[in-house]
Amino acid sequence: MTDESTTEMTAPPRRPGGAAPRFETPIVPRNSISGRALVSVVGIMTFLASLTIGAVLLVQRSASEWQADVSREVTIQVRPVSGRNLDADVTRATALAKGIPGVAEVRAMSRQESAKLLEPFLGAGLSLDELPVPRMIVVTLASGGTADLAQLRRVLASEVPPASLDDHRGWIGRMRAMANSAVATGVGVLILMLIATMLSVSFATRGAMATNRPVIEVLHFIGAQNGFIAGHFQRHFLVLGLQGGALGGGAAMVLFLIAGLLNRWSGTPAGEQASALFGTFSIGVTGYVAVLAVVVLIGLVTAFTSRHTVNRTLEAID
Repeated sequence: MTDESTTEMTAPPRRPGGAAPRFETPIVPRNSISGRALVSVVGIMTFLASLTIGAVLLVQRSASEWQADVSREVTIQVRPVSGRNLDADVTRATALAKGIPGVAEVRAMSRQESAKLLEPFLGAGLSLDELPVPRMIVVTLASGGTADLAQLRRVLASEVPPASLDDHRGWIGRMRAMANSAVATGVGVLILMLIATMLSVSFATRGAMATNRPVIEVLHFIGAQNGFIAGHFQRHFLVLGLQGGALGGGAAMVLFLIAGLLNRWSGTPAGEQASALFGTFSIGVTGYVAVLAVVVLIGLVTAFTSRHTVNRTLEAID
């Protein structure tokens, strides 16, 4: 390599006055094929990570709403027993529930309503007159109140033996476990995507260094410090990471926005069922802030990985 070509592609040593060397040509090409490929990979990883975070937020919020709704309601089941008047037992159980402090509302379901609850299991159009269908009483607890459910169980057991109280603790526990599992899965997927991004950036950095190895070696041997060379790679890959992250995160935001609008306008049974399970598919301000945080995190991870790879490679040259 001649002195003239070296001057065009590299920088001279630091000047006596302390001025930073000036490049005629950047160490790392700005618009290389590998750079564009890395932007695409980072964009895909960011898009998938954003979808994962959005899905976790939707599940967690829906589970919290379910738990709040279920925890505010308990049910009393009154079974028909030979020798006892079912309607009288329902009336007595309803009166006992209303007398418990912290209870906001008590509603006894009719025989038809109780029988309708069995339709998903037995089908519609069946005559249930000959079956011992229990009667249900829905007890709504006051917001912020602490109803003494243990006392309600005791008075029901003593005065209405066929009645039993269900506070839905099993359902609440299962919903909490489901939400925790969704969060743990989302965190695991996010970590895997970050690892995949770091590996991709590492390979791309090594490829860029291999392509420009003569320039890097000349800079290294004329006295340029490792941090100076690594800084150029870090800035280059930070820009690539932010570009890919912005593309992937922006696409995820648009997808969540469209899904929320479509779900809000949908009047089909499937849309109503989806709304019951996941709400309006709106991740809210928290979700969009989380997506922006992922974009910044991807950019920082890209820059850090590139700098670390360059430093290790230059140390091997020493």
